[in-house]
Amino acid sequence: MTELAAYLGLFAVAFGAATILPFQSEPLLVGLLASGRFSVAWLVIVASIGNVLGAVCNWVLGRFLDRFHDKAWFPVKEASLNRASTWYHRYGRWSLLLSWMPLFGDAFTVIAGVLREPLWSFLLLVTVAKVIRYVVLAAATVGATAALGF
Repeated sequence: MTELAAYLGLFAVAFGAATILPFQSEPLLVGLLASGRFSVAWLVIVASIGNVLGAVCNWVLGRFLDRFHDKAWFPVKEASLNRASTWYHRYGRWSLLLSWMPLFGDAFTVIAGVLREPLWSFLLLVTVAKVIRYVVLAAATVGATAALGF
């Protein structure tokens, strides 16, 4: 696999993982990190950018398509929207710091759009959450591979 293809693939998977698509970016990131062939910093940067941009797609979805939330094709289930909405109303924009979480994180980013969270604060909080998640995952992976002698 060429370096460019690896980074583009990671970007695409991280982007998809942040949307309502059933992707997971962590296994690919861990695999690329464990190979030792790629820059740890660049892998974290590429995964973070892809994941944040995917979350922005969710924000746009919530912002402009909420009127369709009762349609069968709407990608976020009503129950997930209700739980995320309740949480978001209770904790406000700070709940976006949990946007890295599987399942609920995507719903938080959609709800932020529905509730008209300003894009600047959305980007700031989501970026912090997603970068920290990837940094922790990278540190754990690099530490584990070093400890195991890989």
